[in-house]
Amino acid sequence: MLKLHFAPNSRAGRIVWLLEELGMPYEINKMAFSPKDLKSDEHRARHPLGRVPVLEDGDITLFESGAIVDYIFERHQNGGLKPAADSPLFPNYLQWFHYCEGMVMPPVNTIVVQTVLLPPDRRDETALGQAQRLLTKALEPVEGALAGKEYLIGDFSGADIMLGHACFMSNRLGCVSEAMPNLQGYVKRIADRPAFKYAIELS
Repeated sequence: MLKLHFAPNSRAGRIVWLLEELGMPYEINKMAFSPKDLKSDEHRARHPLGRVPVLEDGDITLFESGAIVDYIFERHQNGGLKPAADSPLFPNYLQWFHYCEGMVMPPVNTIVVQTVLLPPDRRDETALGQAQRLLTKALEPVEGALAGKEYLIGDFSGADIMLGHACFMSNRLGCVSEAMPNLQGYVKRIADRPAFKYAIELS
């Protein structure tokens, strides 16, 4: 059985969400989002940087969320959430799947550091403002791509597991404005999915 090492308010939520969407059995090791758990020798043996998610499948260990999603699709089941390589939907699927970590999450990470993780006396308002502006720019193509669609490639897919989670977090950070009605609707549809609710509320 798959074993997922998880901490709340992290990318590990994507993997719980995916496993719940697919109805797959899995074991979960819930940890606190704190150095005591994540930087322990035990967890560093799983992930050298002491982060989550980490997925164990027998003697295989993976610790990059996008790689884990793809691994589950290819080695276990995809539930129709990944188009075939010869599908006309595949190029867009691939683009938005990777757009998440390439364009959206870097400024999200900076915003979280500057508003949550650093103590007030070490925060940098200039860095925060730059990240907020960069995130807004990164979300604009997503707003356009969602015009007339419920999900990124039409039907719900693994691209939504990746980028939808990032859009939800961006909205939580106050960076999905009223000028982005397609994204606002998309975030609401994501948040209303039972599997997502379970993953985001897990603690």
